[in-house]
Amino acid sequence: MSEPREKTSTKVIRQHMSVHWHDIVRSDSDIPAVDSELKEKTSLVGRIGIMYLSVGTSAWRVRNAMNRVSRALNISCNANIGLLTLTFTCFSEGSHYSQTISLPNTGVNTDKLMELKLFTADFSEKAKQYSVEQLHQVLDKIEAKKPNYVPWQTALAAAFACGAFTFLLGGGIVEMICAFIGAGAGCFVRTLLIKNKINLLVNVASGVAVACAAYVVAVLLGELIFGIPPTHHAGYICAMLFIIPGFPLITGGIDLAKLDIRSGVERIIYAGMIIMVATMVGWVMATVFRFNPADFPPLDISVPVKILCRALASFVGVYGFSLMFNSTRQMALAAGVIGTIANVVRLELMDVFGLHIAVAAFLGATIAGLLASVLNTRVGVPRISLTVPSIVIMVPGLFMYKAIYYIGLDDISVGGAWLTKALMTVIALPIGLVFARSLTDKDFRHCS
Repeated sequence: MSEPREKTSTKVIRQHMSVHWHDIVRSDSDIPAVDSELKEKTSLVGRIGIMYLSVGTSAWRVRNAMNRVSRALNISCNANIGLLTLTFTCFSEGSHYSQTISLPNTGVNTDKLMELKLFTADFSEKAKQYSVEQLHQVLDKIEAKKPNYVPWQTALAAAFACGAFTFLLGGGIVEMICAFIGAGAGCFVRTLLIKNKINLLVNVASGVAVACAAYVVAVLLGELIFGIPPTHHAGYICAMLFIIPGFPLITGGIDLAKLDIRSGVERIIYAGMIIMVATMVGWVMATVFRFNPADFPPLDISVPVKILCRALASFVGVYGFSLMFNSTRQMALAAGVIGTIANVVRLELMDVFGLHIAVAAFLGATIAGLLASVLNTRVGVPRISLTVPSIVIMVPGLFMYKAIYYIGLDDISVGGAWLTKALMTVIALPIGLVFARSLTDKDFRHCS
């Protein structure tokens, strides 16, 4: 179980040591997993749990998967789940075996989530046919699966998503183009830093700083070369919206609703750290470049055209965010359709009926959750792979930035008003998903 001694010098010593799963089991054994020793069964339960946790899903889904595997192996399992740490005990015939496993980092990978769901869906049959070693070999392949997209493709997805986001927030073509450039540059830099295992605060700050600087350069070049008027500063905020931690915000709310308090609080704190660093860096950059988050000038387009453009922008935005989460193109397409319907309805509810943004967000998230449940029943795609990307564009990143901006200028009343709107909307989104899931999933709505 212990790691071999690392060679020093230029190599960075790992702070989180690897777990050598194959050392726990007998590699020459052909005994079916269901008949293996408790220690070997526990290794399967723990590895599947930590792999689910590593792809960014909620504690409820992690526990659900561990329970499914435990039942198939004829053992019981109790788990305490956090954002990065999993502590659990497996029980069988008067004996028990405990483990604590941790992750060095967290992220989102909806493609691996789908692979894990397929692996655990018929686990009771696998446990009777394959040994623990053979099942670990399958998990090796899932764990080693490379991302679907290289950094420049992820950056391009972020660029399109933020460009579309800009229109939904009221921006015009100039702001959309500049946000496209800024978000693409910032996301590319951050993706490279993550690939090289640079820590969270540094990769977030660097990505946002590059995005903001690229937006400013794009605007200044537009003014110099094309003579555009200096009235496009408002889109500056949109260039950094790729950094919004939609998954931990939403899954944190879901965990709190299911009384997974530890996981929920840790996810909210993690998301809050990202938001605080991103908005502070954005505020500093805006101060340096003398940009301010003014309101967008109104767009002179008819209502039917606006609705059509909102639908297109919603689809592009959700599709782009889905690709950033490593969804397959088919999963991104499904999420895009769901997000388009939910977001257009949300925006029209505010425009036509004057609903408060938090109420509209709750209804939009509920619609997204209901549509995802219907699709999940038919094709088996994990709901969270569809719901979170479809409502990320509803997360009020603009409000969060404005709150920090005005508080930084000591205008507490205005900053507090924006912060209140942001908090109410962020709270409404997971509540909407929980409400939809409770209506359509009997396992989820019970607390047993």
